[in-house]
Amino acid sequence: MSIALVTGASAGIGLSIVQKLAAQGHRLALVARTEQTLRAAAASLPAGAAEIFVCDVKNLAACAALPGRVAARMGGLDVLVNNAGFHRRGPLLEVDPLDLGEMVGVNLAAPMVLTRAAAPLMPRGGRIVNVASLAGMVPMRFQVAYGATKAGLRAFSRAARDELEPLGIAVSVVSPGPVDTGFFGEELERVADIVFSQPMSTADQVADAVLECIRTGAAEIAVPWFSGKLCTLGYLSPRLSRLLRPALEKRGARNKAAYIRRKRAPGAPAT
Repeated sequence: MSIALVTGASAGIGLSIVQKLAAQGHRLALVARTEQTLRAAAASLPAGAAEIFVCDVKNLAACAALPGRVAARMGGLDVLVNNAGFHRRGPLLEVDPLDLGEMVGVNLAAPMVLTRAAAPLMPRGGRIVNVASLAGMVPMRFQVAYGATKAGLRAFSRAARDELEPLGIAVSVVSPGPVDTGFFGEELERVADIVFSQPMSTADQVADAVLECIRTGAAEIAVPWFSGKLCTLGYLSPRLSRLLRPALEKRGARNKAAYIRRKRAPGAPAT
């Protein structure tokens, strides 16, 4: 029975991940900022499946200590899922400068620190999965910092994979496109139109990709796979990406308007 530490575990993709891991018999260390939401998440799992660890991953000293705390309390550490994320949307010159720094801290620095602290505690067969984004494959307007952090996380993961492979530890990346969770919050109008040009995934679909990485040690899984191929093509050919952008933004604007109408219709389920 393996022990898995999951950040951002109390809602959205993180909650789906821990529910699926618990169903497979893993023991879980649930990490988030708020004790109340962590307790609610733990209550959704089988009795005794989870321990909660209140930690704000902006605090890098706390991140450095966290894997050791988990291993000491739970008897080891086999899996780390860096899922917690932060996104402040909008044009670069309208985003608070401190929010730019917070994105770097939560999305990139925290996974790096947690990986460094967790890897020495893991046995052969250990798994580290970093949840990045398709935004880290192709630079896009209005999410310049977020995309930069996710590009950095992908680069870090690839290099760390090569370094940790001799120790029997696999480092993987899951790169989703838009996901239908509360991550969009109340800022739907500020989400770039082009984001909605790609199919919307569910939290369960992203969680399935994370579990596949844990099972196989795959280097990277894009969700959905076709969007990953399209983003790779755009990265390899920036000129083609610029040529396609107007059509993708037009398509995305239509999809976005329809999505907003569905979400705000009377009786629509909350995410």
